[in-house]
Parts: sequence; structure tokens; C-alpha cells
Amino acid sequence: MGITAMIPGTTIDGLLSEGKERWQDIFDADAMRMQVMLICPRKERKILEMHGDMVEHGQPVIGVFHRPRAEARLLEEQGLNPRDASFEFLDLATTDLGPWMQHMITSEQWIRGSISIQPVPFSVDVPAQRAFENITMICFRHPSLPAIERYYLPFPPTSIPNKCFVSLPRRQAAELARQQAEILGVGRAAEPATPEPVMQEDPITPSSEPTAKIVDVDEVEIEQPDSVPLPTVETNHSEGPQSVSDAITKATTDGFEEMQAAGEELEVTKVPFPSVAHETEPTEKAPPPVAEEPKSEIEVEFRALVTELIANGIEPSDMVDDPRWDSINERAAAVDFETWPVFMELTSVE
Repeated sequence: MGITAMIPGTTIDGLLSEGKERWQDIFDADAMRMQVMLICPRKERKILEMHGDMVEHGQPVIGVFHRPRAEARLLEEQGLNPRDASFEFLDLATTDLGPWMQHMITSEQWIRGSISIQPVPFSVDVPAQRAFENITMICFRHPSLPAIERYYLPFPPTSIPNKCFVSLPRRQAAELARQQAEILGVGRAAEPATPEPVMQEDPITPSSEPTAKIVDVDEVEIEQPDSVPLPTVETNHSEGPQSVSDAITKATTDGFEEMQAAGEELEVTKVPFPSVAHETEPTEKAPPPVAEEPKSEIEVEFRALVTELIANGIEPSDMVDDPRWDSINERAAAVDFETWPVFMELTSVE
């Protein structure tokens, strides 16, 4: 079984030119490859995107979908309503074509035929297109859809810029795919985090507890403090020492009288406080609040569409059926805005 990854904003030719660098030994540059076209009911597009997960194959299989716009009337003239179908171009190894289509042909009765891929006529109003030679390729279509003989493109099939769905063989390629693209149903792969160094602390050896020593009371010697003689207070009236209480009383009385006399000599004056000039100190300006990065117009429009569809009870897998879906996705691809992470964010929240 394979594993499917979605790589936005690229082409089949671009991926093939980088195949050896991207997928290393998984990609064989010498293997013979071919292009085929698949036409399925539009509601089964998601199944077609994940088809590689259910098929054994030996080389990477690259698919890109195209939604006709101005050239839609050219398909209606052949009896096919383009809103009923999804159109995929596959680039795969010739040895993988049989396993890839086996279930569709044997179980679902898909019909094999051929189709002519032609450039859009200049009479059709297509702003960007490139002339190329008509290409005849194998076409497989679902039996519920009518056959068409011609399909019109502004660019060759391998040069259509869009989201490419890549199915890589072997489960050991899963990690490689996660590093390069979005895994369907999971979201953008996270870059491997650099492991932080682990600081190892030396183990602390528990110290042995000191053993308690029993000491006999008789062996303990208590030192007796030396006696200190009290100071004597000498006065003018008596040359001998006074008692401690008399000395304290006299010192307290003399100190109070001195404080009272000093208080009478002091004149109470009102000292004006110096005027302080109110200088406007420069205050640091608070940094302006970091404004949330404004959303682009296409992101606002895409979020509004998905929110509206969710509010209307539309399942995420059926949202591609809305006529506005492909228009927004193509304009988003033109400005390099990836809608898939926003789609996963909104649908997972709901």
C-alpha cells in the first residue's frame, strides 16, 4: 500500500524534475512513465485523491485535478455537464497502471477509451494560456458519465499549476512524505524538533546520620557567669555612691527638666515648603499593541464560505460541490494562499 501526500502550488513536470532529490531511492528516473486521464463523479473526488493508499505500486504516482471554467461550454456541447464530474491527470510508471486501475475496472466497471487533449481556442476568454500540440492519451471514465472526445486545457497536462497529490510506495516512505508536504487528514507536517540537552545531575550520596551519644548529667559542666558590679553615680551633694534606684530617679528628673527648658526657648516658626516646579517628566510611551496580522481578502472569503457551509449542515467532504469552491481555490492558488490548513482548522473546530 502507498501513502498519499498533497503538495500545493506545483506541477507534474516540477515534481518529476525534483523526483530524485525529493524521494531519493524511491524514485527511479529511468523507469518508463505515462500520462492518463480519469473522469469520475464529482462526489467521488476525495476517494480518487486517496486511491494510492489502497493500491500496491512501485513508483511515485502524481495526480493533478483540473476544473474547467470558461471552457466548460465546450464540454457541454459534447453532452457532459462539467459540474457533474471531476477531471484528474495522472503521471505514473507503466508497470503501475494495471494495479492502479484494476479495482475500478473489475468492480466499478470503469470504461477505457482515448481522448484528445487540445489547447483552449483563443476565441474563449482565458486570461493565461499556452499553445501546445494536441495530445492523445488513454482515458478512464466512470460508467455513469457520458463519453467525450476532446478536453481543453490552457496548458499541457503536466504543466497545470495546482495542488498535486503524490502517492509514494512502501510504508517506509511515510516519514519522508511528512517532511515535505501535507498528509491528508492530518494537516501540515511539523518540523522535527531539536531535542534539548538533558542535564544530568550527580547523584547525591546520602550522608550517614550521626549516632546519638549519651552523656551523663554529672559530666556536664555549666559555667557560672562572672558577677559585674553596678555603676555608682556621683553627685555634687555627696561624694559617696548612691543606690541604683536613686541614680535612675535623678537621671530621669534631670533629663525631663532639660527637655522642658529647651522647649520653652524654641520659637515655633512656620517654614514654607519650597515650591516644587511641576515639570512634566517624559514618560515612556507604551508600545503600541501588536495588531493581529490582517487576513487577506481571499482568506476572509474562504473562511466565510466554509463557515457558511458548516452552518448549513454541509459535510466537509461535500463542500467541494459548492459552485463557489473551485473559484476561491484557484484565486487562492494564484496568490500563494494555502486553503487546506484553514479548511482543516475550521472543520476540526466545528
